[in-house]
Amino acid sequence: METTSRAGVQAVTADAGRKVDGYLSAAFPWYGLDDAFTGPRWLLQVGAAADGTVEHGATGHGQEPSIKVESTPDSERFAVVVTVASRPVRRSADGTGVLDATSTATAAWLAGSGLLSRTWPTQMDRTLRQDWLDQQTMLAWELADDLGGEGWSALTLPVDGVPTPFRYRESEYGWVLAGSAGDAPEGVHIGAYGRGMSAYGLGFAVVKDIAAYENGVGGAPARARAQDTGDARADEVPAESATAD
Repeated sequence: METTSRAGVQAVTADAGRKVDGYLSAAFPWYGLDDAFTGPRWLLQVGAAADGTVEHGATGHGQEPSIKVESTPDSERFAVVVTVASRPVRRSADGTGVLDATSTATAAWLAGSGLLSRTWPTQMDRTLRQDWLDQQTMLAWELADDLGGEGWSALTLPVDGVPTPFRYRESEYGWVLAGSAGDAPEGVHIGAYGRGMSAYGLGFAVVKDIAAYENGVGGAPARARAQDTGDARADEVPAESATAD
């Protein structure tokens, strides 16, 4: 399984231009929740290889989670969809190594670590969070590498209207799932994570207009996006603290 660090994938932020530009440069389709979801939609960030090739990214739905210590996770309602390009075993962009093929496990790890990066245990001291995050991220890696294990269950959800098998698990911090869309070379792996929104009623579909996510709406009519300039948002965390997306 390929990881962000092993693949040399780096987060691409909005500093170099509009946040959506990284998404528009991808050579694969992006996935989000289908039109049954009518709430706010937003962008997180993409991960790109050393040569600038976009490898994965995420789209958000619902309430953007806050990482403030005093926030109440139980009150947050969001679902994030991670899209991972289908890649074979290949040489790294700098020619110094070989990268593993991407797989459902890749999507599972990115989703699991993404959920953790948007979680702050309410009873934990700020100075201890990085140690906790490192420990839990390693656990997420081990779980993603064992999708057939007892830590996961089967769940079937529609992808572009087609029933598709996923691996699913819940924890005290939320839920994570992972699967694949299509067997063609241009197919992608899909991961998702969330809190406060049930995964059982979700459906996924190709995003028709990714630029609409930058404006806070998706393909279906959406509520006005809530604005709270006082909160530090999860997608504003430096890349080294929120590496999953």
